[in-house]
Amino acid sequence: MSGPGRFLARAAAGAAGLTVIAALLGLVRDQAIARLFGASHASDAFLIAWTLPEMAATLLIEDGMALLLVPAFSHALARRAAAGSAGDGLADDPVRALVADTFPRLFALLACAGTLLVLGAPWVVGVLAPGLSDPGLAVDCTRLTAVTVLTFGVTGYFSAALRAHGRFLEPAGVYIAYNVGIIGMTLALHSVWGVRAAAAGVAVGSVLMILTQLPTFAKLLLLRRVPRGDGPRPVREGIPPLLGVTVLAPVVLFVVGRQSQVFVERFLASSLPDGAISHLNYAQKVAQLPMVLSMMICTVTFPVVARAMAAGDRDGARRRVERDLALAGTVVLLGTSMVLGYAHQIVEVLFQRGAFDAEDTAATAGVMRIYALGLLGHTLVGTLCRPFFSTGKPTWYPFCAMSAGLLVTTGAGLALAGPFGVNGIAAANAVGISTAALLLLLGLGSRAVAIRVLAVAVSLGRPAAAAAVAGATGWVTAPAIAHPALSLAAGCVLVPTAFLLTGLALRAPEAVHLLALTRQRFLHGR
Repeated sequence: MSGPGRFLARAAAGAAGLTVIAALLGLVRDQAIARLFGASHASDAFLIAWTLPEMAATLLIEDGMALLLVPAFSHALARRAAAGSAGDGLADDPVRALVADTFPRLFALLACAGTLLVLGAPWVVGVLAPGLSDPGLAVDCTRLTAVTVLTFGVTGYFSAALRAHGRFLEPAGVYIAYNVGIIGMTLALHSVWGVRAAAAGVAVGSVLMILTQLPTFAKLLLLRRVPRGDGPRPVREGIPPLLGVTVLAPVVLFVVGRQSQVFVERFLASSLPDGAISHLNYAQKVAQLPMVLSMMICTVTFPVVARAMAAGDRDGARRRVERDLALAGTVVLLGTSMVLGYAHQIVEVLFQRGAFDAEDTAATAGVMRIYALGLLGHTLVGTLCRPFFSTGKPTWYPFCAMSAGLLVTTGAGLALAGPFGVNGIAAANAVGISTAALLLLLGLGSRAVAIRVLAVAVSLGRPAAAAAVAGATGWVTAPAIAHPALSLAAGCVLVPTAFLLTGLALRAPEAVHLLALTRQRFLHGR
């Protein structure tokens, strides 16, 4: 493996390790909320308030800010390298000039937005959940979480800058701090504040996210002295074209459209019996863990794609995107097979205690299996949007594709929520996001990176078949062991084995790659 390849592999492994820790803490967080509040009016109120922080996290940390700022910082770094100088002041360094031009304006804008959210919380809750019988608790929780509009924005800015500089561990660790804040506040204050303690924990955790990255950001971007070279000084350009309104608007609207899947779900579920929103939330949080892990591959390689596009290396960008699609798809399909086979055991082991009873387990497990059918679509949307926005040119196609998927989700949800309840809402989500993924896959080649669509489809089709076989194997064998924890432990061996063996039989190269990587980790401890 080449030097850059080894660096990417180590970065992906390190970031994935921290992501796993954060995901486990996320499960502890959800377990605490489920045990203390179950699937009830209180948990529904908190989850309605949590809708906007979830959208803010997607817009400001995970997607929107990264899609805008990673290319912007990559271009600034390229200008610095081309000039051979970073100097000691703002005028000499494109990177520091970028920070000076963008960060103060972003901070002021987000602070104003957070203030408006505090003032408009009753209206926001009324829009998100018009069927809620008593919105007062949800309004209180919304006001407590409103600070995340600002804190998530600062976190996302720091994360994008650090990733462009090749620093991936600090951004991957922010959700560890976030979940620690929520868990700590919930356990410490639930007897006094009820579910409001969890909302306060969201605010505290978001501040901890900033503190996690602040030392490295300050050292790398603000305090670091880079030796002056002999080349001409770079010209300060003000706000770069990559952050202009024509580029910004399509990215923001795409991310909002993607997160609006959750808005539609909770809007429809607010008219169902108490606990419906909670069942959807618990199922989605667990079912999407495989997607979160698979997306770490694209998070690490996104700066590579952005630099290749900036340098005009279209062929290199194409190869990188095709590899990312195949590998991320294989990882998420392996997780999908586990969710399909052992959803009931997963939910029972994680949540069935305290106020969360067997009826809640059955409802959540059913929703989880349906959500799992859309996991590949979610992963492809997250992977495919990055090369679209790496060109530095305005493109509305991702937003149009996401809007089409959202229309499918809304229409299917309206049709299915009545007769099928939460299961119908989950099915609408899976169909809608898969529609958006298909449109993005078909449109990428002619608009950004000329990937080979047929080759990508084949590379995903074989692991999809392996996932179907492995998931069916788990579904059939899971009831053979009565104890849920023992059954789940057996499934953690059985399902991956069935997936890998089927993948090898189908000659899926990604399955071979995963097996080789696993053997290397065990044999060499690295």
